[in-house]
Amino acid sequence: MFWSAPLSAEVLHKPQIVAVDARVDPAACQSMAEVRQGVDALDRALVALIAERQRYMDAAARIKPNRDAVHDEARIEDVVTKVLAAAQAQHLSPDIAEPVWRTLIDRCIAHEFSVFDRTRS
Repeated sequence: MFWSAPLSAEVLHKPQIVAVDARVDPAACQSMAEVRQGVDALDRALVALIAERQRYMDAAARIKPNRDAVHDEARIEDVVTKVLAAAQAQHLSPDIAEPVWRTLIDRCIAHEFSVFDRTRS
């Protein structure tokens, strides 16, 4: 996503609440319609959160002094370690958490390289 106009400082610093639409608790679902409604509600919230994460990558591209600083292997492993600890606390399978975050990180780094290159040209 590319912004057609710069966001104001007020918008950039205003905390955003990510709402999750009403849904039936997974343990109480009685139909696939309820399951799908819950998944769709969570997907909309996840998209909003990932979009916010992307904006942090935009900020990183703006702040980092050079292109070599974009890919930071130690930071990648630190993020994955923290995610796996949070996943365990939330009973999220590491077989889901780790590949999802590694893919997310990989795509965020690609985005950051793109933004870095575009803004430094």
